[in-house]
Amino acid sequence: MHPGRDDVRVVRADAGHGPPACGVEVSTALCEHFDRSRAELYEIVMATGLRTFSSIVESHGRGRGCDVCKPAVASMLATLAGGHVLDGEAATLQDTNDHFLANLQRNGTYSVVPRLPGGEVTGEGLIVIGEIARDFGLYTKITGGQRIDMFGARVEQLPVIWRRLVDAGFESGHAYGKSLRTVKSCVGTDWCRYGVQDSVSLAVALELRYRGLRSPHKLKSGVSGCARECAEARSKDFGVIATETGWNLYVGGNGGFTPRHAELLAADLDTATLVRTIDRFLMFYVRTADRLQRTAPWIEGLEGGLDHLREVIMEDSLGVCASLDEQMARHVADYADEWAAVLQDPEKLERFTSFVNAPGAPDPSVEFVDHRGHRVPAGMKQGQPTTVPELDFGPRVIGGPRLPVRSSREVGV
Repeated sequence: MHPGRDDVRVVRADAGHGPPACGVEVSTALCEHFDRSRAELYEIVMATGLRTFSSIVESHGRGRGCDVCKPAVASMLATLAGGHVLDGEAATLQDTNDHFLANLQRNGTYSVVPRLPGGEVTGEGLIVIGEIARDFGLYTKITGGQRIDMFGARVEQLPVIWRRLVDAGFESGHAYGKSLRTVKSCVGTDWCRYGVQDSVSLAVALELRYRGLRSPHKLKSGVSGCARECAEARSKDFGVIATETGWNLYVGGNGGFTPRHAELLAADLDTATLVRTIDRFLMFYVRTADRLQRTAPWIEGLEGGLDHLREVIMEDSLGVCASLDEQMARHVADYADEWAAVLQDPEKLERFTSFVNAPGAPDPSVEFVDHRGHRVPAGMKQGQPTTVPELDFGPRVIGGPRLPVRSSREVGV
């Protein structure tokens, strides 16, 4: 630690007993290669216009980077510079999931998650997904975010699978990225007799607006069509609940290790004001949060908390709203599906192979077994019971020991 340096803050350690304790220095540096915090480095990159990791580390850091700073800078550049995450030098910065645009699973295979905006999918779309799952022997699971996850794809199968999905009109669901995942929705006024606003249309519009937005951590959202809250919007990073006159916006919720309910940021907003407020909330979060910091702890760490956040993005107390609006408008205008771009680029397609000297050859170590009629990784179920003993609801004696029963012949009847 270096006292007085601007990447260090001092925390009081005394508890009011005995002599005052010395302060404890806590570094806010991104990693050993950058003395600045993530938020400070983001501002530097935005102000200087630097667009490669090598130029950023040369100007404001040291060394060659690491698995901490490289993905963090890659995320910043994706937001500020646009372009494909696998273009040029950017490809070397990505972590395992972004490297193959899919989630790595425990047996070395990958999952495939097409986007289903607002949870909507047509019958034709379901048939395509079902045919792909059947043809490639994939395990399918309905997720908590109203999507269909297909597990067990080998790396060389990913482009073939995505070719069929893209041709059918699907796009990347970004389940692998630190970005927007889903906008969950109830059926709202389309079908529900209690709905007071069109929650499905709003959820679809929000998901299509913020898809692909790279951020310090994953983002989840939900839109409920009435106060009954079937979309569980208050457990999301930003959630919307319909009212008779508009929309209530909640921010800072999440599940995970430390579940938090989102708090009310603004009430009875019209749709245009709601979207503008969410735009600014997300971009301010992207600018100022620490690496891998969800929205809840980010808001808790803001001096002034939710009140300060409200002043910044609704009253423009820092004079940054025009910049936040501009950044979001640029993101919306520049969005392009990452998997569709990969399929059009032979150079990018070359990375999807298990063995560089045998393209297309499957990894022989990847094995599966049958479990409840589904294919699952072999190592997990071999030698294990096919049911959980405690939940095996076969015949049971529930009234104490079994009593002997004598027939009528035995008793002389």
